[in-house]
Amino acid sequence: MNSITFKDIYNAGVAATITDTYSHFHLPDMPLYYDSNFMEFKKMPTVSEFKKAEHELKIYHTARGQYHLKFTFPQDEPISKELTAYLNRQDYEIGFLELYALYPKDFPETSPSSAIKVLPVTGSNLEEFLHLQRTIDEQFGKDFAAQKQLQHKKNFSNPDFLQLVAYFEEEIAGSVDLIIQSRTVEIDGLHVLEKMRHKGVGSQLQRWLMEQFPDKLIILVADGEDTPREMYQKQNYKYIGYQYETVKA
Repeated sequence: MNSITFKDIYNAGVAATITDTYSHFHLPDMPLYYDSNFMEFKKMPTVSEFKKAEHELKIYHTARGQYHLKFTFPQDEPISKELTAYLNRQDYEIGFLELYALYPKDFPETSPSSAIKVLPVTGSNLEEFLHLQRTIDEQFGKDFAAQKQLQHKKNFSNPDFLQLVAYFEEEIAGSVDLIIQSRTVEIDGLHVLEKMRHKGVGSQLQRWLMEQFPDKLIILVADGEDTPREMYQKQNYKYIGYQYETVKA
């Protein structure tokens, strides 16, 4: 488990530029999707190194109608005071992610509920799944949601992805994407509709994958300043490390 790092987390972006200092990822089909259009620093940059990378990314994004800048920093390294001061002066938002992992045998026992049904997404319920995702994604804007629909359809056709939907008393209640690799299954985009929360839907979605993939390590990334991480901690996920990131839109 200790060998798992943020590099094991799926990134849909394609490497546009790789230097000794950073890797630059770009996803042409989804220019509004920050998580696949960013620079990843290989080592903690000095302020001057950051400014140089910032300048390059701004030119690249502006030429493609992208009006955000996002950077991630090396795992388990704090941002220097000097760089933090610069980011604050330039109105960047600074946050951090936490990486968690769990062996399925360690997931807490959950009693099955006759009211909750978990199913893989197939041709028969794909449109229902896409409608749910549009509802979720439109909180970030209609253009973003439209681009994300294309990504959801691509993921549906990708053999490395398995999309799940959950129903509560026959009404769609939540969903999750599973990214299947040789030794891991990554939980991505686990979402339960607000009116369906506190009914055990999220737990049953996870229980389904624990039973289907008992020999794989389950991994996920959580916002270090959001409450879902507390749920994962209670479910016996082990904290692996953190990674700072900064965004300016």
